[in-house]
Amino acid sequence: MKLAKTLMIQGTASTVGKSTLVTGLCRIFAQDGWRAAPFKAQNMALNSWVTRSGGEIGRAQAVQAEAAGIEPTMEMNPVLLKPEGNSRSQIIVMGRPLASMQAREYYRDRATILPIIEQALVKLRQEYDLVIIEGAGSPVELNLVANDLVNMRVARLADAPVLLVGDIDRGGIFASLLGTLMLLEPEDRARVKGLIVNKFRGDFSLWRPGEQLLAERSSIPVLGTLPFFKDIHIAEEDTVALDEGSAMLLQPSPQLGGSRLEIVIIRFPYLCNYDEFDALAADTRVHLRVAASPAEFPSQPDLIILPGTKNTLMDLTWLWRQGLAQHIRLCAQKGSAILGICGGYQMLGEQVVDPLGTENADKNAEPGLNLLPISTFFPIIHEKITQRCQARVAVSSARGLFAHLPGYLLHTYQIHVGRTMPVEEKHHQGSHAFTTDTTGDDGWLSSDGWCAGCYLHGLFENDTFREGLIVSLASRRSAPLAISDQVSFDRQREYDKLADLLRNHLDMQHLKGLIS
Repeated sequence: MKLAKTLMIQGTASTVGKSTLVTGLCRIFAQDGWRAAPFKAQNMALNSWVTRSGGEIGRAQAVQAEAAGIEPTMEMNPVLLKPEGNSRSQIIVMGRPLASMQAREYYRDRATILPIIEQALVKLRQEYDLVIIEGAGSPVELNLVANDLVNMRVARLADAPVLLVGDIDRGGIFASLLGTLMLLEPEDRARVKGLIVNKFRGDFSLWRPGEQLLAERSSIPVLGTLPFFKDIHIAEEDTVALDEGSAMLLQPSPQLGGSRLEIVIIRFPYLCNYDEFDALAADTRVHLRVAASPAEFPSQPDLIILPGTKNTLMDLTWLWRQGLAQHIRLCAQKGSAILGICGGYQMLGEQVVDPLGTENADKNAEPGLNLLPISTFFPIIHEKITQRCQARVAVSSARGLFAHLPGYLLHTYQIHVGRTMPVEEKHHQGSHAFTTDTTGDDGWLSSDGWCAGCYLHGLFENDTFREGLIVSLASRRSAPLAISDQVSFDRQREYDKLADLLRNHLDMQHLKGLIS
């Protein structure tokens, strides 16, 4: 059987733009009639996605598949590492949790992982015309090269031409690109067929001699320089964008007159899947803040969101230690609405119990915020639920936050461990928030309707949910809200904008010649 062509994007370091570049190229080749698929052998990230078959993969590969117009599959990211703290990560292989390991243990078992990676890559190459491969970090971390499962080892498996990307915004673009090439083994250096400079600010005419110098010193063509941008919104791979200030959540939406809702998202240390709030951040009626301390709160938020986390117990301990738990309870008493999602939902109850200390070996229980009459228990056998589901606000929960939402069908997904149940003697204090087509009842809504939690990710990607929630929150305000200039949040539009930018700044004819 004839296998698909391949193209690989590697970088001089993490966060130089590899994921975004692969996303844009997937879109371009799809627009040009290719059946292109993304591939990343091993990804380390807390942001993840659920495939149609219920497998968990990195969010970046799901985004890249969406940009390519195809359904994400487990083969696109056969190994996902989700950091858990104390140098440990949960190892997810072909969409399913394998174990929780330290790096040394994982590398010791790498011989069993490589054939899985190779099989996944072959399967994609059998099904598509082109596989665009993403590397990780740098290919010349010399102390780790022997354990490589994602950079040049994969390039050799795929016999792929490599494009090397550097970040000029960091400074040292010549040292990073030329130094990386110098440290590569001759065989691997010969695979590098083009250089790309990313995140350029300023006058391009002043940089053109720099491109020429890079080409002359490396004997490798520079395929283009991409500008730094903030007006194209692609879901982030991990929390680095939050730390660097480039995440969409941190970009203020334009105000078109009137007041705006003050919404705060808690910035947990193990925060995950925060891209699900991008649509909320883009709404002109919302002023969104990401807070890791009470000092970062407005005087009285309209809504506080406790998002998902990879480590509920550790982040709950942190929440109390930061004074945030106490502050959130105080805000709720003063009238702020509260919404918890996944791990954030678990924290809203009376307690979280993990008898084996799987998440935190130093502590197997932590009191919750006691804002909902629920309790969460981690079973001795940790069953991880990963599935897509359709949900509706329960008829009995058409009040408060959800007053304008009964009956609407919502497309969501679940990624969680733990069972959350109403406290028996307090089950009359509220009601289940949602009904789903997979797990039945989900979540809880307080009696007054202004504190809610659930296991459903992706709620704000649903225009009807976002609109209904904003209308409910606005009903508590005396001043009218700002005018909204947005009917829906369209990620497809963002992929098209990214593709246009790449076409305008890269030598696409040369790039396509590498795979002809």
